[in-house]
Amino acid sequence: TMGNICCASSMSGCSSMKVIETTLPGVLLIEPNIFTDHRGLFFESWNARAFKAAGIALDFVQDNHSHSKRHVLRGLHYQIRQPQGKLIRAIAGEVFDVAVDIRRSSTHFGKWVGMRLSDENKRMVWVPPGFAHGFLVLSESATVLYKNTDYYAQQYERSIAWNDPDIGIDWPFEGTPLLSEKDSHGQALRNAEIYD
Repeated sequence: TMGNICCASSMSGCSSMKVIETTLPGVLLIEPNIFTDHRGLFFESWNARAFKAAGIALDFVQDNHSHSKRHVLRGLHYQIRQPQGKLIRAIAGEVFDVAVDIRRSSTHFGKWVGMRLSDENKRMVWVPPGFAHGFLVLSESATVLYKNTDYYAQQYERSIAWNDPDIGIDWPFEGTPLLSEKDSHGQALRNAEIYD
């Protein structure tokens, strides 16, 4: 399903964006309206009114900036308390970004969706609280920015194994990615502390 959201239809020169529902309800792919001319380009990466109209009405309290080299995989991360909603985009390079529904009561529990985010396509993805999130760097390197709806809390951070067969993510990569020590010990979903 697609819809065009405009910050205020009465405003001239209003910058709209396309909001695309994914196979996981609540996870949204967002394509900003990009204005280009001989000087370069311009688009709104955040507009509270437009995102509220798209159903994203939570306040963002923390911005994260991540730079990684090719084949780095970060995730699958979540916080069991102070769960974070995340608005993610790649401002340099390309990543394969993944969200996994880890709400036990959800009819989509254990299901995943993945999409390519890059500096070329300017796409963003909204991952609401209740999902685990991760990404794999496909380009030589990538810089990812994401806005969070709650603060980082190390004591509540959890990691699910990137290659958990019960989830079965089809990463566009052969072999073993570059992982942090923490992510190399990610839990299987069946053993992980998850949401009700």
